[in-house]
Amino acid sequence: MALKSAAPAGNLRRPPAPFTEAEAWRDAGKGWQPLFGSFHGAGYSIEWHDFFAKREFDWAASFHPGCVELCLNLAGHGFVECQRQRMEFRPNTVGFYHRKDEPLTARRAANEQHQFLTVEFSGPFLAKHLAGMVPMLHPLVRAAMENQPGVLVSGATVRLTAAQHQLISTLRQPPVYAASQPLWYQCKALELAVTFLVQPPPESEMFCTRQQRVAQERVEQVIFLLKQDLAAPPTLEELGKKTGCSHFYLSRIFSAQTGHTITQQLRQLRMERAAELLKSGEHNVTETALEVGYNSLSHFSAAFHETFGCCPGLYPLKTPAQNTG
Repeated sequence: MALKSAAPAGNLRRPPAPFTEAEAWRDAGKGWQPLFGSFHGAGYSIEWHDFFAKREFDWAASFHPGCVELCLNLAGHGFVECQRQRMEFRPNTVGFYHRKDEPLTARRAANEQHQFLTVEFSGPFLAKHLAGMVPMLHPLVRAAMENQPGVLVSGATVRLTAAQHQLISTLRQPPVYAASQPLWYQCKALELAVTFLVQPPPESEMFCTRQQRVAQERVEQVIFLLKQDLAAPPTLEELGKKTGCSHFYLSRIFSAQTGHTITQQLRQLRMERAAELLKSGEHNVTETALEVGYNSLSHFSAAFHETFGCCPGLYPLKTPAQNTG
């Protein structure tokens, strides 16, 4: 019996190299910091990002094929888009998305400092730990677990609460010994998965969960109402009437959910809008100040300098991040 000759060495195909994020974050340098986990090993990966983008940044290049990624965005603007669905990330928002085989479209804005924490979950990890919750999972998550077609962007982002801000800080500096960190980090990853990826039906919603949801909705409504007219925003009493509660209660839940007051939120929204106007080059400093509700140029300049680290007349060319970059 004639033996088949071995295939020439030159015809052997090497398996494709496993996907890695390192190249995607090369320009960020130390601004990309893996905290714990391994997407291919543990089934989840927690990472911290803190960098200044001198140009628009291709964020999608960092998404692992087959992942459901949760992004807790503290600073900077970005978006994730697919199949005419677009998710906008603004400061202090959270959302999630799923990359299958083909890359998504995702960008981070230029000339901004970006700070965010991501948790990447593999389908098998979610299937193992959330198997008993399948009916309550977001459709995107169910599709990812079952490797089925489905939506790839979850929808609108939601605001981060003060407790979630604290959780981000804790993840960056775990309060446990190194030997305990594998279990501790996995518990935190599952806590985040249950918090954001599970969507119980309204009839099964617990009272405390409903209170939390209603409070979050009121916070989002306040922010929406403030944005409508930054130069002449509603009074606290008017905000209370529009959101269906007393202004005392509204102030309390707003601070509990966001970690700052409504007045501080208004100032932040004004500064963000002022930066947009100045960046466009279509408004001078005086026009920008009036547009966002400042009649005093000195007060506007002081607030802007405190927020961005430079005078409005020099923005965006003289921010501290650009001076040191």
